[in-house]
Amino acid sequence: MAPSGRLPPPPPISVTPSIQIPDDHEHDIDSGDDDRGKTNYLAYEGNILLSPSRDSFYDPNRLSPVAPTFQNSDFLSPNMASSSGGPNENVSPIDIPKPSNGNGGTPNPFNFQTQIISTSPVKPNVGQRRGHKYKHSSISAQHQIFQEPPPRPPLALPRDLPIPTVKEAWKSMSKDQRRRLYWCMCHLLIAVSVFLSAHGSLAMTALSHLVFFDVGSALICVAVEVFGNFEVWKRSSIRHPFGLERAEVLAGFALSIFLIFGGFDLVSHNLKHVLEGKGGHTAHHPNPHEGGEPRVPNGGLDMASLAAIVATLVSAYGLRNHARISKVMRVSYLASLPSVLSNPFHFLTLSTSALMVLLPLLSIPINLLLDSAICGLIAIAMFLLGVRLAIAQGLMLLMSYGGRSGSGSPGKNKDVGVADVVREIEAEPGVEKIEEAQFWQVHYGLCMANLKLSVSKGCDDAALSRLRTRISNLIQNRLGEGYGKGGSLRWEVSLQMGTTGRF
Repeated sequence: MAPSGRLPPPPPISVTPSIQIPDDHEHDIDSGDDDRGKTNYLAYEGNILLSPSRDSFYDPNRLSPVAPTFQNSDFLSPNMASSSGGPNENVSPIDIPKPSNGNGGTPNPFNFQTQIISTSPVKPNVGQRRGHKYKHSSISAQHQIFQEPPPRPPLALPRDLPIPTVKEAWKSMSKDQRRRLYWCMCHLLIAVSVFLSAHGSLAMTALSHLVFFDVGSALICVAVEVFGNFEVWKRSSIRHPFGLERAEVLAGFALSIFLIFGGFDLVSHNLKHVLEGKGGHTAHHPNPHEGGEPRVPNGGLDMASLAAIVATLVSAYGLRNHARISKVMRVSYLASLPSVLSNPFHFLTLSTSALMVLLPLLSIPINLLLDSAICGLIAIAMFLLGVRLAIAQGLMLLMSYGGRSGSGSPGKNKDVGVADVVREIEAEPGVEKIEEAQFWQVHYGLCMANLKLSVSKGCDDAALSRLRTRISNLIQNRLGEGYGKGGSLRWEVSLQMGTTGRF
């Protein structure tokens, strides 16, 4: 006999399924079956088919019934029979409470328990690492496989530096800088007076173009001095690696374009004056050289041209307005002249102004042919100087270097180029081959040279250090103004040395 604390396992049940249709219900009820002891399941009522009032095995330690809940509910087939002695043998009935909704619906026959789901918002685990964190485990602490990187120092270069406004620039100007700015205004008034005093003279019109170019260069010099009061001008940053000094190169490039278009403008005016009156056409403007009084009487002094000479000399000595541009162009055939005349722009302005002053003093009449010839020569000179200056500054804007310097080797008066410097570096003891050599000019005061050299294997650190010093001095002395000569052009040399097998 089984112990009273535990129910015996349920007997097997044989189920023979069959499908009944509602039309056969009345026929089965009226058939008068002899087996009146069996329960009639032919009434298809919703509350009878799934009625929980049937006997079932119940174990409170289980999540679901130990036997089919509808063991004695033969609603699937009226011929269903059990192999056990009776339907209610060794079972204890259990009453399942009806739902509290009161709508007469069928209750749940399973013993599921009600669970309350939290209504708090769900926190997503996106981006969180799952699994075992090996970095913080004891194995990692023992073997020190994952080490924390050392803290990086802050960048030496700032991301950006503030650019001064016009008001800040005006407040930062010194008395000397303001005097230079006032002189630039006076120089501009002289250029306007020269242009207005031309009275149809092509030579004076060409001279006014040159004076306007001098005014533009003087204004750039004053702006460079004023912006030099701020840190953003020379200090490098991530946004401006070379500061704002390259803006001066861009402004000089604009002046070179002005020279080129000024030369074209003078040529067009010259051709128009020459062709006027030819072929039966009447001139649109009166010719000052035919009839009437000349612009400057014979023996008189041309005050406009004299004022242009004075303004050019003051700007040349006081502001040095074309000093940096002349170094970029490197006109060697004017190097033997004095400091002011060695500058091609000062030379062109002073020579034209002096010619226009001397012609009336010598009582030489300025007719149409002479006036057109002077204008044509000035136009050609402006065009050539403008093209050469545009090429030099364009290469500088493109981070290239195509210039030459006059600081040749001692006892020789010749220009030294990049190819000559490369040959001298290859001739240095310890240098086997130059793998790469790059030279470029950043702005008027800075050039850079990057070289990759193959040296002999017997060179130690001391020999390599001496070789670096010799190559840096060689580049500075040959391509720059040289040390101790007062030049502002500085070369930054970067050398990468190694044996032939390393490259």
